[in-house]
Amino acid sequence: MTEDKVEQEALKILTTLGWEVLNGPEIGPEGTGERKYDQVVLERRLSEAINRINSHLPISAVEEVVKKTVRHNHPEMLLDNHQFHSQLTDGVSVEYRTESGEVRTEQAQLFDFSNQANNEFVAVNQFTVINGDYHRRPDIVLFVNGLPLGIIEIKDPTSETASLKSAYNQLQTYEVEIQPLFRFNEIEIITDGIDAEMGTISATFERFTAWKSIEGEKDHKGVPMLEVLLKGVCDKGRFLEIIRNFIVFEKDKKEVFVKKLAAYHQYWAVQKSLASTVKSIRPGSDHRIGVVWHTQGSGKSLSMVFYAGKLVANPELKNPTVILVTDRNDLDNQLYDTFVNCSDILRQKPDQAKSCDHLKEILRRESGGIIFTTNAKFFPERGTEFPLLSDRENIIVIADEAHRSQYNFIDGFAKHIRDALPNASFIGFTGTPIEADDRSTPAVFGNYLDIYDIEQSVKDGATVPIYYESRLVELDIDKNMRQQIDQEFAELTEGEELGRQEELKAKWAHAEAIVGNSKRIERIASDIVTHFENRLSALEGKGMIVTMSRRIAVDLYEAIVALKPEWASAGDKDGFIKVIMTGSASDPLEWQQHIRNKERRREIADCFKDPTSPMKLVIVCDMWLTGFDAPSLHTMYLDKPLKGHNLMQAIARINRVYQDKPGGLVVDYLGVAAALREALQTYTVSGGKGRPTLDQQDAVAVMKEKIEQLRDMFHKFNYRRYFTADLRKQLQILLDAQEFVLLQEEGEKRFKQFVLELSKAFALAVPSIEALAIREEVAFFQAVRARLGKIMEKGKSDEDFGLAIKQIVDRAIAPAGVVDIFAAAGIDRPDISILSEEFLAEIRGMERKNLAVEALKRLLEGEVKARFSKNAIKMSAFSEMLEKAILRYRNNAIEAAQVIEELIQIARDMKASEDEAKSLGLSPDEIAFYDALVQNGSAKAVMGNEKLRQLARVLVARVRSNITVDWTIRANAQARLRVEVKRLLREYGYPPDQEKLATDLVLVQATLFGDDWSKE
Repeated sequence: MTEDKVEQEALKILTTLGWEVLNGPEIGPEGTGERKYDQVVLERRLSEAINRINSHLPISAVEEVVKKTVRHNHPEMLLDNHQFHSQLTDGVSVEYRTESGEVRTEQAQLFDFSNQANNEFVAVNQFTVINGDYHRRPDIVLFVNGLPLGIIEIKDPTSETASLKSAYNQLQTYEVEIQPLFRFNEIEIITDGIDAEMGTISATFERFTAWKSIEGEKDHKGVPMLEVLLKGVCDKGRFLEIIRNFIVFEKDKKEVFVKKLAAYHQYWAVQKSLASTVKSIRPGSDHRIGVVWHTQGSGKSLSMVFYAGKLVANPELKNPTVILVTDRNDLDNQLYDTFVNCSDILRQKPDQAKSCDHLKEILRRESGGIIFTTNAKFFPERGTEFPLLSDRENIIVIADEAHRSQYNFIDGFAKHIRDALPNASFIGFTGTPIEADDRSTPAVFGNYLDIYDIEQSVKDGATVPIYYESRLVELDIDKNMRQQIDQEFAELTEGEELGRQEELKAKWAHAEAIVGNSKRIERIASDIVTHFENRLSALEGKGMIVTMSRRIAVDLYEAIVALKPEWASAGDKDGFIKVIMTGSASDPLEWQQHIRNKERRREIADCFKDPTSPMKLVIVCDMWLTGFDAPSLHTMYLDKPLKGHNLMQAIARINRVYQDKPGGLVVDYLGVAAALREALQTYTVSGGKGRPTLDQQDAVAVMKEKIEQLRDMFHKFNYRRYFTADLRKQLQILLDAQEFVLLQEEGEKRFKQFVLELSKAFALAVPSIEALAIREEVAFFQAVRARLGKIMEKGKSDEDFGLAIKQIVDRAIAPAGVVDIFAAAGIDRPDISILSEEFLAEIRGMERKNLAVEALKRLLEGEVKARFSKNAIKMSAFSEMLEKAILRYRNNAIEAAQVIEELIQIARDMKASEDEAKSLGLSPDEIAFYDALVQNGSAKAVMGNEKLRQLARVLVARVRSNITVDWTIRANAQARLRVEVKRLLREYGYPPDQEKLATDLVLVQATLFGDDWSKE
């Protein structure tokens, strides 16, 4: 299987979906002339589509719409893309004069979203784009009505280096070098023929995801993911639906756009929800839409945005009023901010009810609106009924985290909202399952519409797994008192601290006094400092401490900064640790430095979310436990009694995807294990798969397995002497370890994979006793791995390690991490050519022969590419010589010393080849064609050097003048050049029996210069 075959298979699938497939060169200047290479829009097709969809517009108006559409309006690609996306969804404003002379302004539509057949879908392969000095050729570009809305980058599935990541990197290069194409891009697809993922122009590689459902089903075993993605996304109707209703430009706090595309689970959940909503407003319906359960961290808020956007745009709902209800002010603000930042897709700015009276006022509107409120605003004054506000049936109530305990269904919320809106329909979105004994939630909302559980979310890479570590700090009380406290914990509710039920306040105060005992706080502070420093040594990111009360939060802060005074800072954006809490002037004086207004808390939140900020640790009691999204957060220290969905919501803060973060860790100081088991039971009964948390010992077990693999691999090598050796000896041991790895069959490949897997497991297991016990071993193996990756080039980083997982560097390892292998072996080569006799002699004298083989192999590979990348004959010849020599060495046919001699001879041959080229007086371009001509040994004897030199010069000039863009994939251009080459060979008397071979070689050589020459 090759890259070309994958491309052809993709085009075949697109053909079955109804796309017309065209070959890029055939529609270029050398073909039908439909486009020039610097044009990324198929303007004739765009003009015809606009005319077809807006048939009443005069030609002059159509031409104006085309101009406005293709014009680039902003130098920054993402802003330009956002402007085009607005045109895509809303149309292009155009002013024109009717036949009667009347001046009209209207929105001309670029697509017919109501009639799919009225649009033209074209897939073009090998689509060459010239932008200034850059010539690039994306594999497949997807056009709708002449606009390039999609791009597919394909890599060879059989190549080790051609991965999804390299396809992503290719697209990143295109975005810089052929930026005009990406003004119009809506979907980017990367594939190696088997796996396939999609994303947007602003998505990081981690945010590219697979599309795992064609028609809403989830099981496609045995079907390549490229086929599933193309059939799932590029179905013509669905493609239009996705680009219109499932893409948002979300603004962050700095007013910077991030373009987001719905994942498959979000798309199908919204479609199911919309279908159920339409049914719910019909006469005779019970107005229960259903419940969407998508595990925390999998994009539930964004799903609600897409759903609201679909509601607003649906004609059957007749401009509905959408009410979003949360149970807390901070959640209301968070969700409201998300909707405001995505307001383009909603086609309006949402309202946020500031009071009960304000809510009543905006709900009395005749139609429309997206309204945010807390459930508390639906509770009337004591002894009164909530008044009727509207009896319309096109009112949709969306409850976030729909649970009985959150919304107090039993005591009134359901009744009061029904009094106010008797014909409204209800849908619930939740990140945790409904409890088995909760009958009131389904009674209000209905049954599950869609479930996206932990197992699927982790499998899809939407979230990372959460691990659990128990580090209980015992309460200093007797057994009977402990039982009483446990009972109080079980009874305590989990609402906001200041709003607790009166009858539980005393119990809370009693429990809080014991949990907040000063000695216990000191022990926890000490443990957190050590634990978190160890965590940061292996994994870059942030931590969160959850306490039972504001008093405990402040006391714990004081205890921590007493141990680590450098962690403290008065500035909101400075310092390592902060307390996040509300309060007032009546609170104790020592609390005041931690009490901030809403705006300051937002600024701190933004600072904490920034992975590069110095703020690494926060202490909270109630805030930030739901709806707070900081992807780099990987550790949560839990010292508060939580249970049920509140517990699940809190620990989900650490399950977000961030770079190569392997998972999150919950550290339990108070004993929530029983609550977790209870939550798991609820989860399983509700039909969810996967465990909410995994025991950290699971990670420890994996780590032990991985370290044993490496110990087995090194069982004949005593690496432990490294830990007690002096620096000079340590360097020798590192080199010996590299030599030992290289001696083994596929040793380097297996070793590197083992160390990568160990590093990930270690990052999850640290700071368990078992992890800390092998820390030095992990550091040693990482150092050997790093050195193996740097045999050729000093300072080249190992890309397998991401930015989050850190290599462990201790004082013993650090010096070795920056020592070049040649320097360590005593070889000085600052200014010596690697082809010089002096350098080759030093290589021959290296004590560790296997290491010398690897070093010389990689150096020669680099030299071949650097010296002969434009010379097909020499490149092929020397690459083959290298390959054969190394293959015999790998197969143990020759010893290391022998292969070194062979490699040295290859180096000498390369030097001799360059010396010969200089003596001929030919340019590098001409010598490459000369080598193609003399590949046939008889040509030299028949024609002589001088005539071949002249022929090489003429060939270069003639081929250069015949090269045009895309000639390598245009049969007529190749045929024309082939005729010209044959004519010249005959003119100069080239041996006729070798003419075909020479012509083929000249054309191969021409392809290497083609891109450069076509730009001239």
